[in-house]
Amino acid sequence: MAYDAPPPGGYPGTPQFDEFGNPLSDKSKLVAGLLGILLGGFGAGRFYTGHTGIAIAQLGVSIVTCGIGAIWGVVDGIMILVNGGTDAQGRKLRD
Repeated sequence: MAYDAPPPGGYPGTPQFDEFGNPLSDKSKLVAGLLGILLGGFGAGRFYTGHTGIAIAQLGVSIVTCGIGAIWGVVDGIMILVNGGTDAQGRKLRD
């Protein structure tokens, strides 16, 4: 058979796919967004999704600006909740 459809979801151990057949991340959009809002100054939302470079930058900006740079993490968390995001492998975060 030339076309292999992705396996049906809901079974343990099988990857989940979005509506276009792309694999979904094992990370949650809700968790990443809330971590970004609540602990954005520490880069927690980005550490959770695996984007360590951006997370370290958020932490550094927060330290250099004496906490004012934590606004970046809050806005980033809101953007993840509204628009979604990706993990470090480029997979879409789960709803």
